[in-house]
Amino acid sequence: MREDGIRRPDGSDGIYAVVDKPTYALIIPLDGERLHLVEQYRYPLGRRTWEFPQGTAPELADVAPPELAARELQEETGLHARSILDIGGLDVAPGLSSQQGRVFLATDLTEGEPRREVEEQDMRTAWIGRGEFEKMITAGEITDAQSIAAYTLLLLHER
Repeated sequence: MREDGIRRPDGSDGIYAVVDKPTYALIIPLDGERLHLVEQYRYPLGRRTWEFPQGTAPELADVAPPELAARELQEETGLHARSILDIGGLDVAPGLSSQQGRVFLATDLTEGEPRREVEEQDMRTAWIGRGEFEKMITAGEITDAQSIAAYTLLLLHER
């Protein structure tokens, strides 16, 4: 977190608070019409949320995004993908944070054991059909903005 002194277009001074975070990878594991999601407790929200696997590697800031995607996929779900395709980018909260992300489509999947971090111990995973995924968004059961935006990128990619 940092506070920058700024000069507004009208010439007045101000302060802009920015949350700096490293680039993240979000992975859409797709097997036919099924999507693989994770559910975990999100402390700032005070509740569990369903979302696509995603994360950063602050200790490995120089890791190429496709490698980060493969790592996060395996870590959170145990899945390995023979194909990981970059389908677009997202800004998390451009009015608040410098964090950007890359969205990857993971296909040709094989299952394995997850290697979750300590904070992810209570994480659950599930295969969810695309129709059910869309119903969950409409019902407010999936509210993660990055996951919803990533799904839009998937739909555009498939056109």
